[in-house]
Amino acid sequence: MVNKSIIKVLVGSIQDLPEKLGKTVQVGGRDIAVFRLSNGKVRAVENRCPHKGGVLTEGLVSGDSVFCPMHDWKICLEDGKVHAPDTGCVQTFKTIVENETVYLIIEE
Repeated sequence: MVNKSIIKVLVGSIQDLPEKLGKTVQVGGRDIAVFRLSNGKVRAVENRCPHKGGVLTEGLVSGDSVFCPMHDWKICLEDGKVHAPDTGCVQTFKTIVENETVYLIIEE
């Protein structure tokens, strides 16, 4: 059994995350895109489209998906999968909100 370390990273106040816009958080040299959806949920994914590396925080959010700003690939923010007919996925990260404060949970 391998023990994974869990890191809790402060993102900021829920009020600092405008709905349907992304915020970039750097963790250990990685850029992570954090989004507050219109339903109030907070989701986080790696900040690069698997197609050509488009910066996802610059994309448009609709429902539980973000559209890559480069070539309009639609990526689900729940599971990181690219919608068909395109293929691929991005890594997802767990988020929690405690007392109006958003955190990323990173497992290493």
